[in-house]
Amino acid sequence: MKLSAHHRIPRRTATTAVTAALALAGLLGTAAPAATASTAAATAAPAAASPTTAAALAAPDIPLANVKGHLTQFQSIAGSNGGNRAHGRPGYKASIDYVKAKLDAAGFITTVQQFTYNGTTGYNLIADWPGGDTNRVIMAGAHLDSVSSGAGINDNGSGSAAVLETALAVSRAQLKPAKHLRFGWWGAEELGLVGSKYYVNNLPATERAKVSGYLNFDMIGSPNPGYFVYDDDPAIEKTFKDYFAGLGVPTEIETEGDGRSDHASFKNVGIPVGGLFTGASRTKTSAQAQKWGGTAGQAFDRCYHSSCDTTSNINDTALDRNSDAVAHAIWTLSAGTTEPPTGDTFENTADVAIPDNGTAVTSTVTVSGRTGNAPAALKVGVDIIHTWRGDLVVDLLAPDGTAYRLKNSSGNDSADNVQTTYTVDASSEAANGAWRLRVQDVAAQDTGYINAFRLTF
Repeated sequence: MKLSAHHRIPRRTATTAVTAALALAGLLGTAAPAATASTAAATAAPAAASPTTAAALAAPDIPLANVKGHLTQFQSIAGSNGGNRAHGRPGYKASIDYVKAKLDAAGFITTVQQFTYNGTTGYNLIADWPGGDTNRVIMAGAHLDSVSSGAGINDNGSGSAAVLETALAVSRAQLKPAKHLRFGWWGAEELGLVGSKYYVNNLPATERAKVSGYLNFDMIGSPNPGYFVYDDDPAIEKTFKDYFAGLGVPTEIETEGDGRSDHASFKNVGIPVGGLFTGASRTKTSAQAQKWGGTAGQAFDRCYHSSCDTTSNINDTALDRNSDAVAHAIWTLSAGTTEPPTGDTFENTADVAIPDNGTAVTSTVTVSGRTGNAPAALKVGVDIIHTWRGDLVVDLLAPDGTAYRLKNSSGNDSADNVQTTYTVDASSEAANGAWRLRVQDVAAQDTGYINAFRLTF
């Protein structure tokens, strides 16, 4: 049930710290407050014999010993700081400092993004590899925080270490990808994806549109592992499945953690996502044990969110395979060979006010110069600014008046704004004509407007 205005869930307050380097990387608008950033000198990055393009070479083998070395450091950091690396605890900030120092020395542009949650300071770390098309960004990330009960070596030192070592491999190769590469380590994931939500909510819509894909790695070294692939973006999913098929390792679609890790923050604003997972508290079945090995009837990770999630809680084979898969995806997806051709775009950027708990309003895009019907995968870009998006019902109206529901109302969805791209099978509709975005606010106490509406054929 939707809460009344004076009983609404309080919005999280966040104090941002964003630097000139952050603005350069396109993380926030120019009006944001200051932050901390570091750019290593050109001589700091290890020199390769010659720079290589992503398309020129296959991804390198990621040394398991290096990944495990990072895990040993995370364990040591936790041991020196009360046994954990949780949000707001000194062990988390020490983990950020460790990762940042490695990236600075390797020639990345690093930015520490600061936020507050429950009155406690949190941090995201963003690392941009210079070069590549900044209008097409491939991003990989992992949450760096643990729960307060342990060191969090599988959850999620494993993903954090694999992403870090892949970034360092990019530097060692002096990779020159067609797309721009960006890496992220998120804070306060264990408290509700707080850090990654803060990051994407502070990305302007124009910058979100530049992110071609976000790859998430959360728990990739479980001691009784499965090999799970996210089934969100087809191109990203295929990239991972092809890699594991080449190893002769069967995969399954990831369902246990769907929506529970940081990829959800990106997916919810329309950014294509994918990722890997080796299982948490669910029990491995007999069929899964038969194809993957391990122990049937036992959790994938018996130490999930527990004090025993230490460096002893890692399956080396799973960590090695998944770390190599991270690199394979980064090399493959940043090469630029999978970018689909861009169609014609028709857009209306005139603001249309949405009455609070009122009648529906529309924004119109007139399509002309097309032949035949609209495509079966018509892209409908929606940019609605609103203080409680759960109030909104959104439809696409074809020229003949046929309505295609894009979004239903939901009293539980208290987030701001609807900024995403929907795909509609409009193949029964004539392409040319006046297409309308219809928006109605069906509950009281929150306001907003249509900022932009676009169709891409």
